[in-house]
Amino acid sequence: LDHFLDISLNQVNWIADIKYISGSMAINFANRKYGVFGLSFLTVDYGKFLWTKVANNSQGFEDIEGWPQPSAYMVGLGYGKELTDRFAVGGQIKYAYQNLGHSYVPVYSKGDTLLNEKKYPLGTLAFDFGTQYKTGFKSLVFGMSVRNFSKEIKYEKEGFQLPMTFKMGISVNLFEFVPNVIPGSNSLLITVDAAHPRSFPEYIEIGGEYTFMNMLILRAGYATSQDLYGFSAGFGIHKFGVTIDYSYTPFNVFKNINRFSVRFSL
Repeated sequence: LDHFLDISLNQVNWIADIKYISGSMAINFANRKYGVFGLSFLTVDYGKFLWTKVANNSQGFEDIEGWPQPSAYMVGLGYGKELTDRFAVGGQIKYAYQNLGHSYVPVYSKGDTLLNEKKYPLGTLAFDFGTQYKTGFKSLVFGMSVRNFSKEIKYEKEGFQLPMTFKMGISVNLFEFVPNVIPGSNSLLITVDAAHPRSFPEYIEIGGEYTFMNMLILRAGYATSQDLYGFSAGFGIHKFGVTIDYSYTPFNVFKNINRFSVRFSL
């Protein structure tokens, strides 16, 4: 973080009318002498659900009005510090909560069927941490991160853990290899990340970001081993400490994904 204060707000329009809204704030005290402190949040809007329950009528069910919709949120507190001019570490502790709503469970007693209302809220603490190493060769950087490390939790009988993901990656500005041809205010950052999710096949993400005159940013990326999506593209505009970003991901048979973000730096 090169500024005293950095604030970011993001919205992701996901498939099936699901929306993610997130934000973060990072504060750099005394030019990183005491590290960088951060706050973050995430909320999920799952869209509108139509609820029904078993009923003794011709349809066999009836609609339910006024039930709370499923929801989820996360709040986190993070800290990062450069231990040397090349090596940095950071981590975040966060609380993740999800409410899957209500349900009516049939209970049979003495020949009668009773409907037992059940609620499904669940929350737990989780941890993220990572490291970054500047090799000293041009702008080549290695990084590693682990996200969503948590204890086992459960709604009913079967326990599960949050979707922990381990990532390793590298990045480099290719224009540094032709310094006399490309002006210093332009850059072409290439990144390659290898991801190992807990519950899904491994995949590789390859991305490129071209910055023109420190103002216009063009991006493209590709993820392997994904059945429904792979390619994504976007752009950004940076001026007077404000950055506005947009990205687009085709999602096969589902609705395409749109991401919006705005960032303020002071």
